[in-house]
Amino acid sequence: MPMTPPTSPQTPPLLTRGQLDARLGGAARAWLDEALAEAAHAAADEDTAPGGPYAVPPWELRFAAAGRHCGLEYADSVRALLLLEAGAALPAVTRLYDQGTAAERRAVLLTLHRLDLGPTALHLVEDALRTNDTRLVAAAVGPYAAAHLDTHNWRHAILKCLFTGVPVEAVDGLARRARGDVELARMLGDFAAERTAAGRTVPGDLRRVLTLTTPAPTEDS
Repeated sequence: MPMTPPTSPQTPPLLTRGQLDARLGGAARAWLDEALAEAAHAAADEDTAPGGPYAVPPWELRFAAAGRHCGLEYADSVRALLLLEAGAALPAVTRLYDQGTAAERRAVLLTLHRLDLGPTALHLVEDALRTNDTRLVAAAVGPYAAAHLDTHNWRHAILKCLFTGVPVEAVDGLARRARGDVELARMLGDFAAERTAAGRTVPGDLRRVLTLTTPAPTEDS
């Protein structure tokens, strides 16, 4: 029996430090101050790698504990601030993703475009897109994917959103990248035909994306 993917809540925007300070209680703000100080210390240290096979930098422990100390509704924002304050490099980002819970992985994905990683973290996006966890799929199709995901994988990311029920509003740069994409239009048509043949409903978002694939009018048209 196929597993039903988790419901995809709308991902709230990441909050700034000032916005968090206005919402968090005193104990949570104090914890965040200490966590960010540890992350800043790691960024200033030339050797930020763990000191042994089981050692973990203090700020990474804070990353995992963010929801417990600052509230689940603010955990994404707190984790994003920690990644930025630490200037997290690819090894740390990959470690936090690979060893993290789904919530921690989502925070990594939501922050990728704000880190100086270039396309080197694409393997994390590709991993998220192989899951049926709609929280991860929605986070994976953000600005980082829009900037770095190649055309073939980006098209399949659109189909993944349609298949799992992730609203296409989550796809950053959708209109720009879909415009005039004949191959994407073909893939959408095939997907719709398969759904119809199986007696299943064609997602309304599919028609929206299909409309976006229409080439822009030329000056002579």
